[in-house]
Amino acid sequence: MLKKQTVWLLTLLSLTIVLSVFYMNSPDSDDFSFVFQEKSKEDTEKTAGDLSDLNQNLTSTSDLEGTDLEDMVSSVSTEDDLFTLIRMELAQSRSSQMEKLESVVASGTASVDEKNTAFEELTRINQLSTKELIVEESLKAEYGYPDVLVRSMEDTVIVTVKTDQLSDKEANEIMRTVYDEFGALQVEVKFQPSNS
Repeated sequence: MLKKQTVWLLTLLSLTIVLSVFYMNSPDSDDFSFVFQEKSKEDTEKTAGDLSDLNQNLTSTSDLEGTDLEDMVSSVSTEDDLFTLIRMELAQSRSSQMEKLESVVASGTASVDEKNTAFEELTRINQLSTKELIVEESLKAEYGYPDVLVRSMEDTVIVTVKTDQLSDKEANEIMRTVYDEFGALQVEVKFQPSNS
C-alpha cells in the first residue's frame, strides 16, 4: 500500500513540475491570464469589432509616453477600452519583466543568489497577478459590478470599479476584500461611470 502511494505521489509531483515548466516557458503566457473569464459569443464579436478602435487608441497614445494615466483616460473612447488598454499594458510590462527574470534563472553564467532572487521575483509577480484576478472576480461576483480593475504597484493597490456611483460603505467593503487578499497595504478605490 505504501509503494502505491509513493508511486502516485511521485507521478503527481513530476506532472506538476512538467506543467510548471511548460507554463513558465510558454510563449503565449497572456492566453492563460483569461482562463477564469467567461466570454459569450457576443462579447467576443464586440471585442473583435472594437479591436480596430483599440489599435487607433494605442497608436494615438503611443506618442504620449511622458504623460500620466489621467491624460490617457481622456484619449480613450470608452471605459471598456480603458480597462482593456490598462490590462494589456500591465500584462505586457509584467510579461517582459518575467522574460528577463526567466532568462536569469535559465542562465549558466548567473550565480545561485542571482537565480534565487530572480525566481523569488517571478513567484512574487505571479502571486500579485493571481491576487489581482481573485479580487476582481470576487468583487464582480459579490457586488455585481460590470467590470473591476485591480492593479498593485509597490505598496499601493488601486481598485477601479465600473459603476455610476460608489457609496462609502461599498468602498470600505472593497478595501476589506483587498486587505483580506493582499494584507495591510494602502488601497485606493476609484469608480468609472458607465455610459450604458
